[in-house]
Amino acid sequence: MQKRWALKTYDESIVDTLQKELKINRTICILLAQRGITTFSEAKKFFRTTEEHLYDPFWMKGMNTAVQLIHDHIQHQNKILIYGDYDVDGTTSVAVVYSFFKNFYEYLSFYIPHRFNEGYGLSYKAIQEAIANDIKLIITLDCGIKSVSLIEEARKHEIDVIVCDHHLPGDLLPDANAILNPKQIDCEYPYKELCGCGIGYKLITAYAQEHAIGAPFVNENIDLVATAIAADIVPIQDENRTLSVLGLAKANHNPSVPLKALKQIGKLEKEFTITDLVFIIAPRVNAAGRMDDAKKAVNLFIEKDENKAKLLAEELHQDNNERKDIDKSTTEEALDQILSNENNAILKSTIVYEPHWHKGVVGIVASRLIDHFYRPTIVLTESNGKISGSARSIKGFNLFDGLNQCADLLETYGGHYYAAGLTLEKKNLDPFKKRFEDIVSNTLESHQLVPEVEIDCEIDFDSVNPKFLALLKQFAPHGPENMRPIFKTQGVFDFNAQSMLVKEKHLKLVLTQNGSTVLNAIAFNMADKLNLIKNNKPFQILYHIEENTWRNQTSIQLKIIDIRQ
Repeated sequence: MQKRWALKTYDESIVDTLQKELKINRTICILLAQRGITTFSEAKKFFRTTEEHLYDPFWMKGMNTAVQLIHDHIQHQNKILIYGDYDVDGTTSVAVVYSFFKNFYEYLSFYIPHRFNEGYGLSYKAIQEAIANDIKLIITLDCGIKSVSLIEEARKHEIDVIVCDHHLPGDLLPDANAILNPKQIDCEYPYKELCGCGIGYKLITAYAQEHAIGAPFVNENIDLVATAIAADIVPIQDENRTLSVLGLAKANHNPSVPLKALKQIGKLEKEFTITDLVFIIAPRVNAAGRMDDAKKAVNLFIEKDENKAKLLAEELHQDNNERKDIDKSTTEEALDQILSNENNAILKSTIVYEPHWHKGVVGIVASRLIDHFYRPTIVLTESNGKISGSARSIKGFNLFDGLNQCADLLETYGGHYYAAGLTLEKKNLDPFKKRFEDIVSNTLESHQLVPEVEIDCEIDFDSVNPKFLALLKQFAPHGPENMRPIFKTQGVFDFNAQSMLVKEKHLKLVLTQNGSTVLNAIAFNMADKLNLIKNNKPFQILYHIEENTWRNQTSIQLKIIDIRQ
């Protein structure tokens, strides 16, 4: 697919200041400035992340009340329910909080709603079960901030509620005993972008501080916190970066039992990176909720016996294999449906529907369709007599705002800029398709339907050396607000005609610039670019810089993102 190239901007004066204070490569200073780092002390914190950079949990509004309330219920030996969503963030949140309190408190249970029978967030079924089981305190994690009526119902039955949520609050807050959410307007907590598991971690940190419980109990599952941060695609900056660094350190040097089991199942032999957590751990955890019941994921996360953990991890792995098969066939059917539509070429949105599609994979399929057509996409199926599904968007189109303009045609909807879910009556499908297409067409210009690659810096090959790579590696872990740097180099040639096609679709390249520095590179799925490389004319490339180890020899390698004449 054709891509637009866009060079990121930066403040020259900040780069000058950083270079003067840090006395390092100017390109590194540019990368720091682009990530909002402007001073020596901020750079030191970025490169030398420690536990000291975590904020005091009691700065979060409601924390004192929450800690005291939990302690009161423990003192009275009341039953406490830990409730979380069915995705990675929700299941890890439940596991982290449940495991911590289970170390010293017996009357504890957890609840994960069934994706298809109950849906997202706090459910009516859960409240009724809590009433029937004489639960006295519910702690919601990664949900609850919009559950006004259900929390009111719980409070009517003398159940206390603590809401731990990171989603944007609405105008009306639930009448919970305490709400932990940094995005509350009057919350002075300095970092607003924690994930649900991050807020759960701050809760147990606060309780441990108040009651002199040792750090090993608090950090027992900090690798799961890093997993949640990676999977929920929250910014990898500030406190999220600190938690990611600490969590990855534990994952690689003293992993919790569940993460060790998932690593073995995923056949990962090297050290974990954030990318590994996203692509190896997260899909297997999410598959439990997509294909069966996400309680299986929590059961794995709280398991301390290695043999039992292996069996539970294998179940998740099988769910993920089933998910991949269904995902593949559904994507193929969706592509056929799109390509058979004679109006496809002129549409700026994609909406596909088949009543037999599995509800658990429609979000993944929507993302895959964007890879093919790059436009706001909705994949719909049938569930309980209604049409429901998932939507994914592209840069420039706020999905939630778009659905909001269709509110009268929808029964339910929710989400954010890039992802959302929706339900509608069958009779409203065609009117919804038309209106959504009109909204997208009036919002996006044609050039916005071409994916954009944001380039950090333009550099020469002479800059690419082991010292530069050593500094570059310290920018990890990568994620939103700290993406892996992308570099551009012009005037590149195939060196001595050594570049070649590999496995019919990939390119193994040997490149040079100005006839001096020679670098190896790999370009996946770019067989169509081979003629461009072989025509003896200069070309330009976009790439990541990485290490490649082969037969115990480590060298610098470029991972190509795009190539142009």
